[in-house]
Amino acid sequence: MQHVRLPHRRGGALLALLLALLSVTSVTSVTSVAAAAPPGPRTRTPDGPVVGTDHGQVRGRSHGTYATYEGIPYAAPPTGPLRWRAPRPARPWEGVRDAGAPGPKCLQLPVFGTGPVTGSEDCLYLNVTTPAGHVQDRGRGRPVMVWVHGGGFVGGSGGEYNAGRMAARGDAVVVTVNYRLGALGFFGHPELGDAPAFGLADQQAALRWVQANAARFGGDPRNVTLFGESAGAISTCAQLTSPTAAGLFHKAVLQSGSCTTAFPRGAVVPGTPGSRFFAPQKTVQDAGAAAAARLGCPEGPGALDCLRGLSAEKLTTTELSQTFSKPAYGNALLPAAPDRALAAGRFHRVPVVQGTTSDEMRLFVGLGLGQYPLRDERAYRARLTESFGDAASAVEAEYPLGKYPTPALAWSAVLTDTTFACSSYRANRAMAGRVPTYAYEFADRDAPVMEGIPVVPGFPYGASHAFELAYLFNDFPLQKPLSEAQVALSDRMTGYWTRFARTGDPNAAGAPHWPAFRDRAPLALSLAPGANGIRPVGFGAAHHCAFWERQQR
Repeated sequence: MQHVRLPHRRGGALLALLLALLSVTSVTSVTSVAAAAPPGPRTRTPDGPVVGTDHGQVRGRSHGTYATYEGIPYAAPPTGPLRWRAPRPARPWEGVRDAGAPGPKCLQLPVFGTGPVTGSEDCLYLNVTTPAGHVQDRGRGRPVMVWVHGGGFVGGSGGEYNAGRMAARGDAVVVTVNYRLGALGFFGHPELGDAPAFGLADQQAALRWVQANAARFGGDPRNVTLFGESAGAISTCAQLTSPTAAGLFHKAVLQSGSCTTAFPRGAVVPGTPGSRFFAPQKTVQDAGAAAAARLGCPEGPGALDCLRGLSAEKLTTTELSQTFSKPAYGNALLPAAPDRALAAGRFHRVPVVQGTTSDEMRLFVGLGLGQYPLRDERAYRARLTESFGDAASAVEAEYPLGKYPTPALAWSAVLTDTTFACSSYRANRAMAGRVPTYAYEFADRDAPVMEGIPVVPGFPYGASHAFELAYLFNDFPLQKPLSEAQVALSDRMTGYWTRFARTGDPNAAGAPHWPAFRDRAPLALSLAPGANGIRPVGFGAAHHCAFWERQQR
């Protein structure tokens, strides 16, 4: 989800809340989902497993069925003169470095309310999770899965995702990554020229670390899957179309985000402009020059040195985070806008899994109902008119209120389809003729709600944005644990994801068949618990994608 400029203060506070919820940082306390976690305690011992990396040895922690090696630096701290520079190699260390806890998250604003920024500018760390047992002498090695976290490019961290279940059940090596955020990760300025988005460059540096070190943890550097959700999926799309990412990964999974994802006017908060996830290089440079002048560093010789002399906290503000949360294109890392590159076939020829949740936008609509209620037909029509202008009557005819229990649920369906569902459908069609492509829809409308998300009477969240994450990562903060049927779905999803990472095809003996997405048979696998909950569905028809395709012509 993308930050957008807000017309008034109340809208700004609400949008900051909504966008923060794209990251697991939406909750400060973590409760274990006992039914979904693998057996074995998460013990911490001073004699944990030791692995030698190309920069020095690290001592991890054993947790029964899996082991973790956390807080490993993959690049030098991007501080002082290295601020807004491409990531540089980390310095080697002597002895055994403790890897028992994640490194600092990258600087970001607090999730709820006001307060000081959290994290550190020194944040380029990653975490490795492996199945229990000896990590070497396994021939070609296990598949490696590199996770890019969401958070709107302004929040989140790799350390918030416990990949123990995925590693243990899927016999895979899982790496979770931090990358620079907000103005520190996506800033542009005339003095920086055509420097690419530093957050995306960090991700590529982490992938190069994986190439150098995967085998040391029992992984196969020739079999790396890049995967992420929300901004992590948008990042994965960027890397799919980046020439400088060639050879760094061999498969990709995009969850709730694609190269073509975009939001109409007023989608999240009334009065806000439409938004895309990427911006032209010149636009980002101009925004940087304007921001620098406001910070007392006007354009001219030394402006960049002046900016590098400012505290990192002074650059981590709501205004700057809203302004610099879009990766720039028109540089070596992203020569073209990713949606155009995808349509033209300029992307890496790797197998892809890409999908959405059934009710992506319910989370954001529901959280906004207190300030922006949708009580009747008049309010629904007003939102349609703001977002779609002359096409509003056609949208209303396609999504008549009589088909939905409430206007808010009708509006959520409109936004889900035009933003996430049909953009994913278009991206799948662009890729399917060139690479093996598998589409899915997470459809558990009884999925547990994350802690910290308030109940909205009369408004079920359903299978909303990010609700599938608890089915892939353990220790996720939920208001209630997964049921027995949901745990079975979690196991099946973990199997599909890790089987795809291993072979490029998610199918395995004993699992419901997942058909490849093809133009003549554009099917997605519906993922829901219970009998017949996992089955192929006509995704495009269910989400009115032919209608939205006509609106774009």
